[in-house]
Amino acid sequence: MECPDMLPPSSVRGMTLLDRERFKKIVQIPKLDVTEVSLKSIIPHIKRMLLKIQRHKSIELGSDGTKKLLLHPTSITCFGDLPEEVRNLGLNGSHLKWEEFELKYENWSTEDILKAVLPADQESCTSYSRIGHIIHVNLKTHLLPYKQLIGEVFRDKISGIRCVINKIQTIDNTFRNFSLELLSGEEDYQVEVKENGTNFKFDFSQVYWNPRLATEHERIIKMHDKGDVLYDVFAGVGPFSIPVAKRKAFVMANDLNPSSFKWLQYNMKKNKVTNFMQTINKDGRDFILEDVKCDLIKRWNSCGSKLYKIHLTMNLPAMAVEFLDTFCGLMLGYAGPIDPLPLVHVYCFAKGDEPAIIAKGLVEENLGYKLGTNLQGVNFVRNVAPNKDMFRVSFFLTRDILCMKKNGSKRGITPEFGAEFSCKKSCNTMK
Repeated sequence: MECPDMLPPSSVRGMTLLDRERFKKIVQIPKLDVTEVSLKSIIPHIKRMLLKIQRHKSIELGSDGTKKLLLHPTSITCFGDLPEEVRNLGLNGSHLKWEEFELKYENWSTEDILKAVLPADQESCTSYSRIGHIIHVNLKTHLLPYKQLIGEVFRDKISGIRCVINKIQTIDNTFRNFSLELLSGEEDYQVEVKENGTNFKFDFSQVYWNPRLATEHERIIKMHDKGDVLYDVFAGVGPFSIPVAKRKAFVMANDLNPSSFKWLQYNMKKNKVTNFMQTINKDGRDFILEDVKCDLIKRWNSCGSKLYKIHLTMNLPAMAVEFLDTFCGLMLGYAGPIDPLPLVHVYCFAKGDEPAIIAKGLVEENLGYKLGTNLQGVNFVRNVAPNKDMFRVSFFLTRDILCMKKNGSKRGITPEFGAEFSCKKSCNTMK
């Protein structure tokens, strides 16, 4: 509603405890009496001028048989503003009258209410994530005095919401969950969601789930065909693994978080892909050194001329690059075939004026090699915060990387990858 008269009353600015009665407001609305006109003949010509507000119809049908169309005051100031096709239906100026209309809390959107209440000169709170019946917001400090009101407004306005929560710390712990604060509703954090045609169930307070990554999940899923292989190092509850398994690719999915592992197994069974998945609950580094290594050797030596692809996802953007040194010399001493080469998709955060170059540099620093022809792409995923972006760097693991001889903390590199580059040994292995 761009017309000031149609916005919530200015007196609600600064309200911290929701008082729905204070939103009542009397306005003058143009109403067109169309009792003697067929609605089918008039609606197509006047549809864009109708007053569209929540919880109220644009057509009033009186008990005496009258029919009135509610028009938006910014569209109509006089009878002459009506389209010629409408004026030619036997109507005249007497059919258009301004009448009192009471606007209530129920008639405004979430955005209208919050913009009217919250400080006008600071960032508002209209951005949120929906996870099943939960609304998840990240409130800035200046919005904390309004947190209870914000929670109630979201729960009032969005159908099916039973719980509104605020994240009160960053995701920097071992299990990728965060402390949360209940703003409104019931403490019911067990949700069911559907993403990329797959049903998931989990406890949102104990695992990591971000609905804004659905498109990125889909990109990776579509890279897989029947018979391919996916090693999912930080699988969570399975947004990569389970849809890929539904495509009849073989998946080894790992996560250190016991709650994530529990729901990963549950969702695997729920989606009936147990024949295509193996689930593991250990540190990502150990998963690569033990399970991925053994499975790769087995496949390379037993699949013959079969054509298939191998992908390896590392979606832990805060620290996934620190696990890349695990691939350096992973196959040291192995002289058998290495075909197909595994394609790694590692996610990271990048801050700076050239974030794509920074993301590539982070991968090279931790891997210990300059990426050359084996680099498949540095892809922007999403903006996380001002001057902070999430990227996916995709590259093939080569024999030079996998079978090179380790020499202390330094790794040499072959000429095709460029000048020597030190490999950073991670001291932040998750325990």
